[in-house]
Amino acid sequence: VQLQAFGGGLVQAGGSLRLSCAASGRTFLVMGWFRQAPGKDREFVAGVSRTTGNTVHLDSVKGRFTISRDNTKNAVYLQMNSLKPEDTAVYYCAARTSLWVSQRGDEYEYWGQGTEVTVSS
Repeated sequence: VQLQAFGGGLVQAGGSLRLSCAASGRTFLVMGWFRQAPGKDREFVAGVSRTTGNTVHLDSVKGRFTISRDNTKNAVYLQMNSLKPEDTAVYYCAARTSLWVSQRGDEYEYWGQGTEVTVSS
């Protein structure tokens, strides 16, 4: 089982980036994104259910970030608009076999490598 995340980079405040994560080896019912800024704890950003299509977003990214998934490709995406310097972090793709989206990182069994997002002011 492997999760491969990509799409990070350096962008100016107000700009946009689209992160992608492709899963191989099995199908996951829930996929999501977490992030960890320097010196801070990892935090949930967004998650999506394969079966219900239900999405959950961190309050501070609502209206700016949108998670989506392509079940035919077993992939999940994070469209990030109106980026702010405080969005700077390493972003991780994660997946769990349970039906429900969770905001707890310890409830995700599989993790991809991080992709770094840097937003300059």
